Amino acid sequence: MQSFVNIKDMNRDMDRPALDGARYAAHRIRRLAVLALCALLLGLVGCAKAPYTGRSQLIMYSEADEVKMGFAAMQQVLKKEKEVIGTPESARVERVGRRIAAVAERPQYRWEFHTIEKDMVNAFCLPGGKVAVYTGLLDLAATDAELAAVVGHEVAHALARHSNEKMSRARMVQVGQLAAMVGVAAAGGSSQAAQAVGDGYAGAMNMAVMLPNSREMEYEADHIGLLLMAKAGYDPHAAIEFWQKMLKQSGGKGKSDFMSTHPTEAKRIDALRAMLPEAMRYYRPRDEGGSGSAGVNAGGKASGTGTGPGGPAPAGK
Repeated sequence: MQSFVNIKDMNRDMDRPALDGARYAAHRIRRLAVLALCALLLGLVGCAKAPYTGRSQLIMYSEADEVKMGFAAMQQVLKKEKEVIGTPESARVERVGRRIAAVAERPQYRWEFHTIEKDMVNAFCLPGGKVAVYTGLLDLAATDAELAAVVGHEVAHALARHSNEKMSRARMVQVGQLAAMVGVAAAGGSSQAAQAVGDGYAGAMNMAVMLPNSREMEYEADHIGLLLMAKAGYDPHAAIEFWQKMLKQSGGKGKSDFMSTHPTEAKRIDALRAMLPEAMRYYRPRDEGGSGSAGVNAGGKASGTGTGPGGPAPAGK
């Protein structure tokens, strides 16, 4: 078994006066408290606001780090999955994706839209604008507007930096878990007791913070995605039509969201209905012949006139 004892530290400890058990435990707790406080301060420094909704977020990683992670992750996906290129399906994903990207107003993102050949109803957008849509989803999303609802939702996750937020929250939970375990050990508890307390803390935080927060991010992505598809010229009602299909596919009941990071289909549909009036203020049908479509250049910069978080007010305001 590998030893993690530092010989220099051991010799130094032997030369200095021995501390009694209580003083040593207090010393360790103070050191841990300082580390936890530093981590907390880092978290407070990383507070941010989500676009469109203004929700407070804990952001502890830079956008440059996000972009690097997103690029690396997409490369791994493309090594494992079969990408569809030069087909009507891939052209459809590219067409819809570019219109959503044009109004997302993230010129620093290098947008990519990949079609993955797999019979799975799934899509995702990695940090930095790397989007993938599975062919199984294209079968369910019969219209471009329905596909735009999905792509808009996934792009919204990237715009709101939800991956960064989840990693940041997980980091803070780890600090708290470590503090709980060391506190038990310093008070004379066994290693088994410390582990049990740490596991309990992590489980409680997962149920009380991580899962509800993830569901909140899903609703937020629905909200932002609905606005994006409306700005891109797709009827927001199509989002409800798509999720009604998903509800039907689940047997009409929808899964429980108590232990899930995602809300049920039924709750999602209700939330989308409540968001429709706002989204419809942005909606203007576009000429599908191309004259009204905003374009995106190779670097991801919009060449159209989409509105963003700080842009012009929507029609009707």
